[in-house]
Amino acid sequence: MKKRCKQHGTFESLISSDAKRYIDAYKFNTPGTMPAKFGTEVVDGCPMDCGLCTDHQQHSCLGIIEITNACNLQCPTCFASSEGHDFLSVKEVNFMLDKFIEQEGDPEVIQFSGGEPTIHPNILEMLKLAKSKNINYVMLNTNGVRISKDIEFVKKLATLKPIIYLQFDGFTKKTYEIIRGTDLVDVKMKAIENLEANGIPIVLVATIQRNVNEHEIGKLVDFVMSKKAIRGMVFQPTFYAGRHPDFDPMDVVTLPEVIKDICTQSKSSFENNDFMPIPCCYPTCSAACYVYANGDKIMPLARAVNLEDYIDFFQNKSIADFEKIRESLQSLSSFDCCSDSSNSNCCTIGNMTVDLKKIEDRLKMIIIQPFMDPFNFDVKKVMKCCIHEITPEGKIIPICAFNNIPKYRQEVAAYYKNRK
Repeated sequence: MKKRCKQHGTFESLISSDAKRYIDAYKFNTPGTMPAKFGTEVVDGCPMDCGLCTDHQQHSCLGIIEITNACNLQCPTCFASSEGHDFLSVKEVNFMLDKFIEQEGDPEVIQFSGGEPTIHPNILEMLKLAKSKNINYVMLNTNGVRISKDIEFVKKLATLKPIIYLQFDGFTKKTYEIIRGTDLVDVKMKAIENLEANGIPIVLVATIQRNVNEHEIGKLVDFVMSKKAIRGMVFQPTFYAGRHPDFDPMDVVTLPEVIKDICTQSKSSFENNDFMPIPCCYPTCSAACYVYANGDKIMPLARAVNLEDYIDFFQNKSIADFEKIRESLQSLSSFDCCSDSSNSNCCTIGNMTVDLKKIEDRLKMIIIQPFMDPFNFDVKKVMKCCIHEITPEGKIIPICAFNNIPKYRQEVAAYYKNRK
């Protein structure tokens, strides 16, 4: 992408290392689903009117509430630049949840984030509040520090069963010192151990940075496949917003590189065609692979069905429709694996036996999600963004606009400053 600016001159940024995959993704560009209600009108044009404005082309697949700007780490790579001391009240979060429900209608996913949300004194009450509003999935985005140390807190989490979205960048001291500023290997492993012991579902999320942890991508995938409690792996190549190291925008990790590294490094023999664009957002923004895992055997969903024929598994959703997946596998597969051929809970796909009753427990996801930064910011992509920040004043703002357009975080900072 090449850009020109009167103030800063001409500059360019690498947006894909594979032109064919980038172009092929466009066939997954499906129409969006509008939110139940818009929050703002168009005045200055995208991306200056977020709220969501009436020009936005996709509803909220995932809503994010940053309940604090305080953190117990000082990561060199932090798009939120978290170094504050403010905490939202339960009353404020309740208002934000209600505004989210009002505009979205039937929310699928809410994620509590920060800063570090586990240091909020009312985090358990907030998780319980979100659960009470019948939001399908409630997630907690955390660095895992408190979870690794406070077993009583983990036991209380277990009663609420949120999905833990755990930062997990690799397995080496060097990786964490560069990305997080300190060695967190033992902290991360202990956090997973505590969550596993209490039956709390986990999704790992890794920040992938050039010349830091690219070599660990395959090991991360294999680790996820081996752990029953871990439902998925999200790779987020570093995007240079907020607090970050110096970098060359023409030498950044791109989505196709992550897929290539998975295929070449993982012991599970993944292939390039196992990964498809996620059609709820702009199709070049992300890619996903859903995998049925049973012990040491895996079956990427793309090998069982033609995903272009079953695009509604993923359309306008951040999490696949497990019931539709179950139904399609049931209709497409043989039932010779079962001693009772009338047993519709069991089928064979290739050389693998699939228990359809356990499809949700054994289906894992791998997602690559490179967010935009000022160098590759693209208005047409942000207009179809489906991952949205919810501000204390009730605005719904696409995450890439929130992290790149200064006025949105400035508005939140002003809110904290002026609150009574």
